[in-house]
Amino acid sequence: MTSPLAASVSPTRSGRTTVQVVSGIFGAVFLLVGVLGFVPGITQNFDTIVFAGHHSEAALLGIFQVSVLHNVVHLLFGIVGLVGLRSRGLAKAYLVIGGIVYAVLWIYGLVVPMESMGNFVPLNTADNWLHFVLAVAMITTGFVFGRKVRA
Repeated sequence: MTSPLAASVSPTRSGRTTVQVVSGIFGAVFLLVGVLGFVPGITQNFDTIVFAGHHSEAALLGIFQVSVLHNVVHLLFGIVGLVGLRSRGLAKAYLVIGGIVYAVLWIYGLVVPMESMGNFVPLNTADNWLHFVLAVAMITTGFVFGRKVRA
C-alpha cells in the first residue's frame, strides 16, 4: 500500500509529479486572471484602467482592483507557473518563492495606504486578503507536494 505522501510526489500518468501539476494549475489560473483583467465586462470600469497606480478604478469581477501592470504581473506569474511543469524543483521553487512574494504583497497592502502613491500595483482590501490566501496555499502546496520521496 502506498502512503498518501508518496502518491502525491510520485509521477502521475503524465510523468509529472503532483507538485508539477499544482504549479501548472496555479500558472493556468494566473494566466486566465491576467487575460480576464483586460476583458471589458468581466473587468468592470475597464475604461478607467491605467498602467499603474491607485487611480485605476477597473475591477476584475467588480471586486479586485486591477491595472495594466497588475494584469501583466498575473500573466508573467502564469507563464512561470507553467514552466514549473518541466521539473519538480522548478515547480517547488515557483510555489514557495511565489508564495513568499504574495506574503510580501499582502503585508505591503496592509501597510501602504490605499490612496497613496505607494499603492502602485494597485491593491484593495479584496486583493490583500486574496494575496494572503495565495501565499498560504502556494507555500503549503510547495512544501507538502515538493518533498522528495525517500526510498
